[in-house]
Amino acid sequence: MKAFLRKLVRGIRTSEVPGESEEVLELLRGFKAVKQKGDLLTLDSKYRIGILDVTGSGTGYLESFEAEGRKDLLIEPDDLGGATKGDIVLAKRIFTRGGRAKAKVVQILKKAFATYVVYLEKEGKKIVARNIMTELPTVVAASQKALRELPEHAVLKIDSTTSQILEVLGRLDDPKVDEKISLAIYNKKEAFAKEALEEAERYGNSVDRSRYPDRVDLTNLPFCTIDPPDAKDFDDAIYFDTKAYALYVAIADVSHYVYENSALDKEARSRGFTIYFPHKAIPMLPRSLSENICSLKPLEDRLAYTFKITLDPNTLEVKKEELFEAVICSQRRYTYDRIDQFLAGDFSGKDATDETILDFLLPLAKILGKIRKKRLQSGCEFRSAEVRMKLDEEQNLVSTKIETETPSHALIEDAMLLANKAAAKRFEKGLFRIHEQPSLERIEELLDDLSAVGIYNEKSLHEIYPLIRGLQAKADEKGMREEVDTLIIRAQKQASYATENIGHFGLGFETYTHFTSPIRRYSDLIVHRLLKALRKKEEKLISYILQNLEIVAVRVSELEREAAKVAWDFMDRKYARWAAAHLGEEVEGIITDAERVPIAIMKSPIIGARIFLIDQDLQLFQKVKIELLESHITTARIIGKATQIEGIDV
Repeated sequence: MKAFLRKLVRGIRTSEVPGESEEVLELLRGFKAVKQKGDLLTLDSKYRIGILDVTGSGTGYLESFEAEGRKDLLIEPDDLGGATKGDIVLAKRIFTRGGRAKAKVVQILKKAFATYVVYLEKEGKKIVARNIMTELPTVVAASQKALRELPEHAVLKIDSTTSQILEVLGRLDDPKVDEKISLAIYNKKEAFAKEALEEAERYGNSVDRSRYPDRVDLTNLPFCTIDPPDAKDFDDAIYFDTKAYALYVAIADVSHYVYENSALDKEARSRGFTIYFPHKAIPMLPRSLSENICSLKPLEDRLAYTFKITLDPNTLEVKKEELFEAVICSQRRYTYDRIDQFLAGDFSGKDATDETILDFLLPLAKILGKIRKKRLQSGCEFRSAEVRMKLDEEQNLVSTKIETETPSHALIEDAMLLANKAAAKRFEKGLFRIHEQPSLERIEELLDDLSAVGIYNEKSLHEIYPLIRGLQAKADEKGMREEVDTLIIRAQKQASYATENIGHFGLGFETYTHFTSPIRRYSDLIVHRLLKALRKKEEKLISYILQNLEIVAVRVSELEREAAKVAWDFMDRKYARWAAAHLGEEVEGIITDAERVPIAIMKSPIIGARIFLIDQDLQLFQKVKIELLESHITTARIIGKATQIEGIDV
């Protein structure tokens, strides 16, 4: 809907209106908010469409879709019309003499959240429902009698339009309710529709290669997969022909099983991405596909959409890229740790299969290392530290550890980058993975922040890659590379999906897409369908795929952010429960945001928890000892006070 509305405010032809937006178009026509001249539709100038922001005082501000550089329209509390923060609304302008431009909400076009979560609390003789994200009292369409029959501190999923109770998620004091809360906030679900499950199960558990005579039979090649130890969905397998200098990147052929508009496709489209919690995954596809027939399991024939990328032995430039449907049989499932052992020269426990695979894997690692070094001359590399949580059987946080990139991670990443680049070259219009260059304003803000900790820029603001590398070199000298990289990433725009290619700034690629993870990303599934249609020159299918692709790109980008928010919300809730059990204790942290309310990231004894400090005048990257004062399990917010700042008692 958002993509259609953005087009409408600029002008859209009737033939370009997607079927799924006809209903909202008729709604807008009912308010006489749409003008039509010939076949061109535009929004009447008396109206605005945009996203609503609401302050703590209840005043609203409308960020209009067409208002580039304009001030947001002010909406008084009485003119909100029941709309809340994040809703997409139609507002009518209120013309006043002087003062701030105002508007009034006349229709909520799309709620920010289809559902919201409340918890019940007893206040005197009354049961009050409070929004779990804001702790504000919230209307629930249920009688006091009905609410009293529910468990104490019950957590409920509520329909945001009707305020009806959709589901009782559990009790607030039960740690197992956290995943249900995180999913419900963003209206995500774990269970699949019965039709999708039945459809998935019809494919069985095995592949009979004799049924696919038109596919390239690669079952004689010793492919292998390399993944985290707890992975169950194996998207990709690799093999390198050392004589031909040809890298094979075999990707699970999900599009063979998931057809457009099938029950499976509808589920995948609505989910968009697999959501990863520390203790489990909420898959995009039923497990009978994601962990079985689609997964490139060892010693099992599997269908794969495969790139054969031939390199020049001298320059390591790509000479030829071939794409074909194949059947493969992975010979071994490796973990990153096991491959790191091999790359470090530890071959203990090696068997004959390992020997065969290492004959190509060790040379490949060196080749991809050289390709990476060359790539980073025109791109960026950031040191990211991903926190891994360990939970007990009751889903309480036990410990955390940092998972950093190792040589095995780099090996797989660089192989996948080659395949993703190869895929993107095959279409002029399609689904690209784009990443815009950061604005000059954001770069200047970054440099101001870094100057406060003694890191100064000596490069031109218009030579962004040398500038970033220069900042990283100085950060290395000061031992704060990870923290500085975090700030540099924060200064950049988010990567997203789009139908028009503008390149990928972070990687330094002129063209890029996502091809290598169709089990867990809907974007990759779309790319597979488009590539197959292009290869077979199926013009009607190509036109059909491209018809609504711009809207799909916007939606997939939204779903990607939502999946990340679900995972972050869950982790924040685990941190909050841990902190609630350790109030009054002292922890160690580092200041990562010194503006307004200072924020520290805990470094010990637990890694990664955000702590909002009541202190003022703290400096970026200062190391602090913090007393834990409060922990709100509802809002997942931890409050603390600095007791020592870099060796100075407070």
